[in-house]
Amino acid sequence: MPNNHSTEGFPLSCDRCLNELRPGEGNFYVVRIEAVADPSPPVITAEDLQRDHRAEMESLFVEMQNLSEQELLDQVYHRLTLYLCGSCYQCWIQDPMGR
Repeated sequence: MPNNHSTEGFPLSCDRCLNELRPGEGNFYVVRIEAVADPSPPVITAEDLQRDHRAEMESLFVEMQNLSEQELLDQVYHRLTLYLCGSCYQCWIQDPMGR
C-alpha cells in the first residue's frame, strides 16, 4: 500500500522496499498511475433495445446500495501515486506488470 506522504515535511519511504527517500537529493521517483474504465460509447444492439431496462436499473441500484461511495468510484476511476527508490524504480520500469 502506497505511503501517500507528501515530499514536504514528512518522512518518505519507498513503497516497494521501505528504504528512506530524501527529497531534493534525487534518490527517488514519483510514479503516478491513473486507471479509467472504458470511456468508449457502449455498443447497443437491437436485442439491447428489447430488454427491460427498468428492471435492470432497479437491480443495479440494489447492488449499489451495498457498496461504499469509494467502491463505486474505484469501479470507474482510480489514481495511485507511488514513491520508488532508484533501484525499485529500475525493477518496476523494466517489468511494471510484475511478470
